[in-house]
Parts: sequence; structure tokens; C-alpha cells
Amino acid sequence: MLTLYSYPDLFGVADNNPYGLKVYAFLKLCKLAFRHEHILDAEKAPRGQLPYLEDNGEAIGDSDTIIAHLIARYTLPIDDGLTASQRDTDHLIRRMLDDLYWVMSYSRWKDPRFWPLFRDALLRTHPGLTKAALDKARDYNFKRYYYQGIGRYEPEAVYDRGVADLRVLAHLVPEGGFLFGAKPSSGDASIYGFTANIYFYEIDTPLKEFLMSRPNLVAHCRAIHAALAG
Repeated sequence: MLTLYSYPDLFGVADNNPYGLKVYAFLKLCKLAFRHEHILDAEKAPRGQLPYLEDNGEAIGDSDTIIAHLIARYTLPIDDGLTASQRDTDHLIRRMLDDLYWVMSYSRWKDPRFWPLFRDALLRTHPGLTKAALDKARDYNFKRYYYQGIGRYEPEAVYDRGVADLRVLAHLVPEGGFLFGAKPSSGDASIYGFTANIYFYEIDTPLKEFLMSRPNLVAHCRAIHAALAG
């Protein structure tokens, strides 16, 4: 049995981290049976990062590496038929989403307008968590933001960067269907991991305000969400 280890759920979304949700969505779209274990301690994870997957005793880290591993090992057809140009577009979108991640994370852990709301939502949803543990995680994230660079920006500049990423994504996602046609690809799982953690997020950040103004992004998110429940 495959086991996905990732961060806890929040606001009805299976993982409040976009990378874990991306892998979760991929597994669901491919109809692979798996166990989902929610954890916070990444000590046992490859490179000390979540999510990671256990497959017959083998631990695989990094969301893109996990997806590539599953496609190869289980001969999954989800990306069959994509052209070379579409595969390049998928790669570029995933790298852009890596940039968006930092803005999403900043909006939760650093921005003083939203941090108390995020913290309290986690504590309500997961009574086993403590304020002390979340404060420790917040201090750790502050260091990450500083060394990555986003922590040195003024808040307005941070959100300008994230909105710019979402604007480009809105130009690429079609008005109907999925990224490359009538059926979802692994790229759609990647997009959902991020957009669902903005759309279903019950805190009105600038990222959510922008996403809600783009009907195609909302429709895409809802379509994948419905497909996962089916």
C-alpha cells in the first residue's frame, strides 16, 4: 500500500500545504489506492521536507519526484498524449507555482493581519496542536523567508509578486475543461494544489481576492475538487 505523509488538512482541503495537496490530487486522479497520514514532524522525510511517499518500503520525497516515480512504476497514462510543447508549458507552470508558494506561505505565517486567523483555524481544526508549537514553526518560517528573500519585501510587494503569478496562470488555464484538454493531466493536479489552498481558504488574503476575480481559475479548481470526490 502506498502511504502519503503530508501536513494536516484545513478548511475542508486534504492538505493545507500545496505540495502535499498536489500529490494527493494526483493519486486520486490516477485512482491509486493509498493511505494518507497527516504529520508535522518532517524529521524522517527525505531532505527533511513534506510531503513524502512510502512505496514498498522506499521513501520518495519532493512532489515532482513522487509524481514521476508513480508514473514510471505504475505505467500511469495521465500524461500520455501531451506534446513536447505542452510538457514544456507544464514544467514552466510548476516552476511558477514554486514562486507562488512563498507568497502563500508568507500570507499565513508572517503577515500580522492574517497570522492570528490562520493560527486559530489550525488550533480549532487540530486540537492536538499547541500555540507553542505553532509559534516555533512561525519563527522557523521567518528565517526561511529571510534567506529565500521574500521576507525582505514590504507586504504590498510580496502580494504583487503572487498576484502576477496568478494572473499568468489565469491566462493559461482555459475557460472550460482542463489545462490540456477534456481530461486532467498531472499539471492540473499541480495547479489544484495551489488554487484549492487559496479558493477554499476561509481568510480573505489578496491572493484569494484576485483568484475569485478569475472565473476560469475558480471553475478549474472546483472541477478538480469534484473529480477527487468522485
